[in-house]
Amino acid sequence: MKQPFPALLPCYVVVDLETTGGNAQRDNITEIAAVRIENGVEVARWSTLVNPGVRIAPFIQSLTGITDAMVQDAPAFEDIARPLQEILDGAVFVAHNVRFDHGFVHQALERLGHALKVKTLCTVRLSRKLYPQHKGHGLDAILQRHGLQTLARHRAMGDVDVVLAWLQVAEQELGLETLQREAAALLQGSASVPPQLETAISDIPDVPGVYLFYGEGEIPLYIGKSVHMRKRVLSHFQASTKQAREMRILQEIRRVEWQETAGELGALLLEARLVKAMQPLHNRQLRQSKGLSAWELSDDPQARPLLRLVGLDAQQPDTLQRLYGVYRSKRQATDALRTLCENHSLCPQALGLESGKGACFASQIGKCKGVCAGRENPAVHRLRVQMALAQHRLQAWPHKAPVAVREYNPRSERTDIHVFDQWCHVATVHDETDLADALQTRQRLAFDLDTYRLLVQRLATPLGRDASVFLLPEQIP
Repeated sequence: MKQPFPALLPCYVVVDLETTGGNAQRDNITEIAAVRIENGVEVARWSTLVNPGVRIAPFIQSLTGITDAMVQDAPAFEDIARPLQEILDGAVFVAHNVRFDHGFVHQALERLGHALKVKTLCTVRLSRKLYPQHKGHGLDAILQRHGLQTLARHRAMGDVDVVLAWLQVAEQELGLETLQREAAALLQGSASVPPQLETAISDIPDVPGVYLFYGEGEIPLYIGKSVHMRKRVLSHFQASTKQAREMRILQEIRRVEWQETAGELGALLLEARLVKAMQPLHNRQLRQSKGLSAWELSDDPQARPLLRLVGLDAQQPDTLQRLYGVYRSKRQATDALRTLCENHSLCPQALGLESGKGACFASQIGKCKGVCAGRENPAVHRLRVQMALAQHRLQAWPHKAPVAVREYNPRSERTDIHVFDQWCHVATVHDETDLADALQTRQRLAFDLDTYRLLVQRLATPLGRDASVFLLPEQIP
């Protein structure tokens, strides 16, 4: 008679792998074991070594006891894919740190053109649910905590048997109903969640806002925004088996924090502000807020250089329409200007890209119309420079007064009123009283490129088309 096990789920397969490393995209499987449980009865037990096609690192050999010689004549993964899929068919994929084992099987099958479509359950997370009073939930901690023993630790079937033995102990200590209830809750919440995550996914509201991923330290790993935060956070976890950056983040993540907003605009503004203030480790965009520069064109056609690179930090927002382009470095600004110069036959010497007097080299080879050599009127040259720069010109604030954008979320009943003036985000308030206070203090933030780009499309059109957008202090349609 087959050995009884807890009927944790109607049908589940406990799986464990040994691999050549920890990266499912780069490393390969060396051993796999699976035990299928149906209605609390073991109905299938299967294991095999797997030839990974690469050398096994000495550290991995010493950890698992699996050597190159042992896998030399073992089947390749493509040869054991079918029996693996058969034992998993129609069952929940259960493993201790399931995203590791599931990630490797998913990647290996995907390389063969097969999809792995199974629900997953992580017994690390189940242990956290069942035994919250304990800190450690790895297999070694579970062995010590419950007095279990094994002679085959870090071998696939040995670790599967440890998980099954632990489930039996948990059933005896807590009862089958408790195991089934917590397993069902985890299954609904998606077992793709990292096992070390301390934040319950169900606690994250599925509303607009900004979410922050934290590891052990105080600096966020990553900051993101979404109109559906819970769904977006889950999508990070589901993408981690395919994207290296997501995998690095989710190996380090310990908790998630969030801040709600009424809508998408508020989430975009808050994300940009928090990324600049907190400098998260894995955000590539939105981080730079200082050191931006733009080109200023002289009114005097005879001025040399005709263009001057100025820092945006020192500019008043109401003078932005005199500037062209926004650049994060002097090199980026110079490269952009050099391209314009070549495309429009402008004089690099007059623009300050080259030094010297008299005819520039571009003029001598016919790529400059000769303002440097007296062949072109300086006023005409300046006009051509202005025309070449026209599409890069920063826009003037198109409104007579500050503008407010009201966002309301009926689900959360939250209202955010965002106040802007001269392309700057002045404040975000939540009712008319706070709005009046914001207008009185009128504390303006410095120019921010990301805010400017966000508002150009939203607020550059005439008002009156969107009832949620209105002028301040008087409401003018």
